[in-house]
Parts: sequence; structure tokens; C-alpha cells
Amino acid sequence: MFYKSKLAVSLTAILMSGGVWADCGMLGVEAKINILANEFPAIQSLVAQAGECGSDTLTIDSNLTKEHKELQVAALTANPSEYSAAVVANGSISALLNDDLIRPLNEYVEKYGAGIADTQKIVIDGKVMAIAFMANSQHLMYRQDILQEAGVEVPATYEDVLAAAAAIKEKGLMDYPLTGTYKSGWNLGEEFVNLYMGYGGELFKAGTAEPNIQTEEAVATLEMMKSLTEYMNPDFLTLDTTAAVAEFEQGKAALMNMWGSRAGALIDDEGAIEGVVENVAFAAAPSVAGGSTPATTLWWDGFTIAKNASDADAEATFQALAASLTADMANANGEDAVWLIDGYKPTATDVGVLESAQGGARPYPMLPFAGLMHTALGAELVEFLQGTEDAETALADVEAAYIAAAQEGGYL
Repeated sequence: MFYKSKLAVSLTAILMSGGVWADCGMLGVEAKINILANEFPAIQSLVAQAGECGSDTLTIDSNLTKEHKELQVAALTANPSEYSAAVVANGSISALLNDDLIRPLNEYVEKYGAGIADTQKIVIDGKVMAIAFMANSQHLMYRQDILQEAGVEVPATYEDVLAAAAAIKEKGLMDYPLTGTYKSGWNLGEEFVNLYMGYGGELFKAGTAEPNIQTEEAVATLEMMKSLTEYMNPDFLTLDTTAAVAEFEQGKAALMNMWGSRAGALIDDEGAIEGVVENVAFAAAPSVAGGSTPATTLWWDGFTIAKNASDADAEATFQALAASLTADMANANGEDAVWLIDGYKPTATDVGVLESAQGGARPYPMLPFAGLMHTALGAELVEFLQGTEDAETALADVEAAYIAAAQEGGYL
């Protein structure tokens, strides 16, 4: 089955729409709420708001961790499940759908979500399986002062990025002008997917789970990635989101393709040396190879409700999370995300995500086997970037690893 949502079809539409919820309205409700989610500012804000619904009879706990994807299947498989809700994205919901671990939300939407926009509902086979609350993508973040000193314009293409990095290095302004999320594993796989889609590549043959990565576009993608790493810290294969942001804040890099949800961390004046905060700016992800589409993928983040939670806990969890998505919460935390909430006023940190969406960036594929390809990419491209394997061999290794996993999963 190929999972598809209205959001996956047209994520741009939800950037200007959202839902309206009343106050918690949970006085006297007896239940336990426990939320599993990633750890970044937008989700911290959401969970903190939901926590205000707590009372003597309603307990609200959470586990916000970078390892959430590794924990969610086992935690929600338990009966009763360890968590009543899991916050997911279009790249991680499939694992929960495949194992039938989350429940349809139609009944709860009818009772508590009259203002939820259709474009926020992740609809699969006619059932609402998640509620999206924010949009995200990787996009260009740059130092205006460094680019000006190097005499270059804001890069619009990856070819421009390479030229800008070369100019910065040649002028002795920085040893490693670029940084990014190239850590082996999930981060590295995402970098390939972003660029490959920018080249017009497709991970799978149309309408099938068959791999489609031994292509000219895939080779070009790897060659561009290798060219970019020549301007990065030699330890680039160890840099995740947190480490890349830290390099930028410490003035060690002037250009990076970074998640919109981390833009606020760059302008919060915490951890950054003098000169960074006042000069950081945002733009659409660069295009590549003469194309016009930003080479990034659009994501949504949303909440799901565990199937194995008690009915009382499940209903209370939906009600609390829905009640937390208010315009006041979003506008008070506007630098944390592009919120999909009616009344939210976009901020300067939203520019890159909005421009990428308006430029036609494609949604990350919400397919049950996409994660297997992503895992194979993150593991098998390391040797190429280390210079011990050519592009064709690396792609063949990716295909073999994916096929083995897809056969084991019953997709091939």
C-alpha cells in the first residue's frame, strides 16, 4: 500500500491555513497523558502548552529525545502502550502505520477539532491518522557580512554555493566556509534525498517499491555532495544538526543548509559569538544543475494517538494536544517553526521554508518503504565520501542493502 495524505500532495497549501481550538476544557477529566517526540524548540513549546491542561486528575508527561524514532515502535507496541501520543513526520509515520500502532482520529476530530483545516489532516484510506501542526524543510542560512566581504551574492544554486565557499576560503576569511548535517546515518541519507530530488531524481520506479538510484542524477548528486564536503570541516561525517548549528554559531562557517525549525536557535543570542546573530539571514534552499526547484524536501510534523493506549487516555491526549495549538502559543514561539495554526503571523525565520515551498520543493515521500532506502543511503555512502569507493559502487551497495531490507519487509 502506498500511503498518501492531502498534505503530501500539496504541503504549500497548509502554509496559509490551520485550525482554531478553544481552551483545554478538561476540568475533572481523569487520565494519563504521555508524549513521545523529538527534541527541538517547536515541540518543546507545544508540549509545554499541553502541560498547562494538567490537573489533580490529569497527569501529563513527555519524553523529548533525538532517539524518538528508535523508541516509538517498541513503546507503542506494548499493551498498554508506554506513550499515549507520538509526534511524527511524513518520514516516520509509516513505521507506526505498518504495525497498526496508531488509531484513527475521526471521532476525536469531530468532537474537539471543528476548526482543524482539512489540509492539516493526514488522511489515509479515508481515516485521519495524524494532525499536522508545523511545516519544516532544510534551507539556506548564511552570514551576510562574510558574503559581502568575500564579494559574492547570496547563492541561489549549489554551483553558487561552491563559488561562494571558494571565494571565502581564498580570501582567508574561513578555513571551512560550509557546514551541514552530513553525519553518517539518517542525516547523510537526508542530504542525498534533498539533492537527488533537486536533480529531478526519483528514489523508486513509478508505482513500485523497486529502487531507482543507479542513475545519472544519482551519480551527479554524489559528485556534488563530495564537492561540497571539500569546504567542510574534515569531521563532516560526525556533524548532526546540533553540531552544525554550533559550528555556525561559533563563527566557523558562513553557509549551511539547515532545518527551518533550528532557525530560532541561530538568532536567540545564546551560544553565538559576536557578529553571528546580527548577520545571519535565510533564503530558499539552492537549486542545482540548472533547475529551478529548491533542492530540499518539505516535511510536516504532527501528532498521532497510540492504538494501545486506553480509550480515556487516548481521548484526553488528543484533546490536550489540540487545545495547545493556539495562535497565542504559535505567535509567542514564532521563531521556533512555521506553525500551521490559524492566526499565526510568519516571522523572519520562516522565510527559507516559505520560499522553498513556494519554489516548488517536493514533499518527502510518505511511503512505507522510504525509510528502508533512507537507512541504506545513510550507511552505504560513507565510503564514497571518504574517497575509498567510486559513485557507481556506492550506489550499487545502496541498492543491494535496500533490496535485502525491502524483501525482508515484504515490499519486494
